[in-house]
Amino acid sequence: MYFTDLNIARFAGGEAAKFTIVDNCPNTIWPAALTGTGSQPSTTGFELASKATKPIDIPAPWSGRIWARTFCAATCLTGECGKGTGPCSGAGGAPPVTLVEFTLNGDGGKDFYDVSNVDGFNLPVSITPENSPCATTSCAANINEGCPAGQEVKGPDGATVGCKSACAVTNKPEDCCTGEFNNAEKCKPSASSKYFKGKCPQAYSYAYDDKSST
Repeated sequence: MYFTDLNIARFAGGEAAKFTIVDNCPNTIWPAALTGTGSQPSTTGFELASKATKPIDIPAPWSGRIWARTFCAATCLTGECGKGTGPCSGAGGAPPVTLVEFTLNGDGGKDFYDVSNVDGFNLPVSITPENSPCATTSCAANINEGCPAGQEVKGPDGATVGCKSACAVTNKPEDCCTGEFNNAEKCKPSASSKYFKGKCPQAYSYAYDDKSST
């Protein structure tokens, strides 16, 4: 099994963090970052060869997401942000894509992080805090291997390289947790969300999957 691994080190004083992105996949990936709140990180997109590593500096406080684009040329088959292989510069990644989400110096000065399959799945990912009692979290399984019919994204050789969420396929409020379903009581996991959760129990599988995700 191959992972894109993020090793996180926090600097003294809690004013910044260094994220080291490791490509443990057999192919080149193009990591990208999108800021929700705070200043931009040192880069918002770059190429990373198989087995290579690259550190990026993250200012704190900061919230945002990081993902890997795959099978890129002029555009990317998964995670495309409209910039091809270059920096994403404030643009998000198109589903299906595995997300790692962070809030640095959040409530009580704490850091929060999770892996999310709410926007679908393209690669296994893990987050490993360094010099910290905080736990590693991951989506270690290759969800693509059993992706439900109709949710697959195919690569050049016909292999499944991404697995869409039910929301991306149907756009129904009950699958997207929108409209009257935009609350924890009415928003329930779809059949494909349950499949994602069974493969990656630590990761978010739908918008209100708070009780069993880290």
